[in-house]
Amino acid sequence: MGEGRQAAHWQIYRDHRCVESRNKLIEDYLPLVKVVAGRLGMHFPAYIDRDDFINNGIFGLVQAIERFDAEKGVKFETFATLRIRGAMLDAMRSQDWLPVSVRQKARQVQDAVRKLEDEFGRAASDEEIAASLGIKTDELQQLWGQIRAATVVPLEEFSLGEQAEGGRQDASFAGIEAEAVRQTLGKAIDALPEKERLVVSLYYYEELTLKEISLLMKLSEARISQLHTKAILRLRGELDQHRQSLL
Repeated sequence: MGEGRQAAHWQIYRDHRCVESRNKLIEDYLPLVKVVAGRLGMHFPAYIDRDDFINNGIFGLVQAIERFDAEKGVKFETFATLRIRGAMLDAMRSQDWLPVSVRQKARQVQDAVRKLEDEFGRAASDEEIAASLGIKTDELQQLWGQIRAATVVPLEEFSLGEQAEGGRQDASFAGIEAEAVRQTLGKAIDALPEKERLVVSLYYYEELTLKEISLLMKLSEARISQLHTKAILRLRGELDQHRQSLL
């Protein structure tokens, strides 16, 4: 569909809530759902039915079309991506898709990494992390794969609502705290090992897919996924520490 026809459908839908125009918009933006699903797919365990999450993403797209307000100055694609991703993540959480044991393992590794890096003042190696956990290095390599699903789009999870403990919604506090979180996250990203930092940059800021990053860095998709998992556990540790300092 050309931009002129698309704009016409938006106009008709806004003015008359025409179902036919809405359906045309859904059809036009459907590829966006697949893009979001592809980006989240690097975190999905093998048993997750991706078709179910694409269907939930379509519901998110429909909601985005129904609620979009062009006068707010936000591009529809940006607004819709957040709705689509949110719908997919809500579906995963509602199914309790991640076993408690995996969450516990992820927390144990995260805590070990944070303690080591606080002590060393630098990124901890796999050998040091494995020794801290009392396991062999090859067991840690397997563990990275097991807990990768616990790091699904984690940077977005540290939202203002989570940071504003105790329901504090004062606008001035919110602005100050959001800026503090951004600064903490920025410093933590800068301190990551080079390859992990590059993966985070390409995934979250350049919005490349797992496959695109693997081709660019000339590494396997499994290796890119492992680098992402390690980076996110380091970042989560820093953000958790920041949150605890506020309590």
